[in-house]
Amino acid sequence: MASNNGAPAGENNAPAINVLAQYVKDLSFENPNAPRSLAPRTTAPQIEIKVNVNARKVGDADFDVELAIEGQAKDGESLVFRVDLSYGGVFRVINIPEEQLHPVVMIECPRLLFPFARQIVADAVRNGGFPPLMIDPVDFAALYRARAEDAQGTA
Repeated sequence: MASNNGAPAGENNAPAINVLAQYVKDLSFENPNAPRSLAPRTTAPQIEIKVNVNARKVGDADFDVELAIEGQAKDGESLVFRVDLSYGGVFRVINIPEEQLHPVVMIECPRLLFPFARQIVADAVRNGGFPPLMIDPVDFAALYRARAEDAQGTA
């Protein structure tokens, strides 16, 4: 009897990414000028967001992927708030050709983590007394390409 989309039972060779765990590794929120920073404003603060991805192999097919998000809001030179999140996930990546493994881990895994990390950042900022910071979607493929180009330029 066939199962697993036509493959014999026990022989599923379909590529797969399984999320084994997700976790907050580090979370920091700073509101250094509270309560002054919570006063009504006439202009919106300047928001700056940085996103980075790191990964390391933790088993034969398992990878620990870390999504680092740094965000800050400034009013001129004055810091309104700062949020830093290191959000991780352990992924089992199977049946991916070796030459495609690195891009899959560095693009698809953070893409799966991002909505959860985005919500944590939004909640932290809201809990700090500000409107939630809703980070725009991240193009992890473009981030991967830019990082690869930077690595080639420094090599």
